[in-house]
Amino acid sequence: MADFLDEKRKEIDARMRELRPAVEEYQRLEKAAAALADVGGASAPATRRRAGPSRGRPRGSGTRAKQALELVRARPGITIAQMAEAMDIKANYLYRVMPALEADGQVQRRDGGWHPA
Repeated sequence: MADFLDEKRKEIDARMRELRPAVEEYQRLEKAAAALADVGGASAPATRRRAGPSRGRPRGSGTRAKQALELVRARPGITIAQMAEAMDIKANYLYRVMPALEADGQVQRRDGGWHPA
């Protein structure tokens, strides 16, 4: 059990290190956008901020979603297990991504696999 926990801690730490630059860039861009909104005067659109932390990017708009979409276009009928193997990721991530792509009308599921819409 300790080995499993150590492995998961290492995976989480590695992923956090991987995401840190993106978070820092987002924070810089957020500050720049706020500064530009102040410069624009009356013609600049008013920005409204929600209370609480940001919810992040829209579902299905990340790099993995784009990779999955490219795979579906290249190999119509591909399954989630095959996509996960080709992308070298765990399939559970794709079980969240693919329905979002389907809802956006980019892919459709039929005959046990995924096809371009």
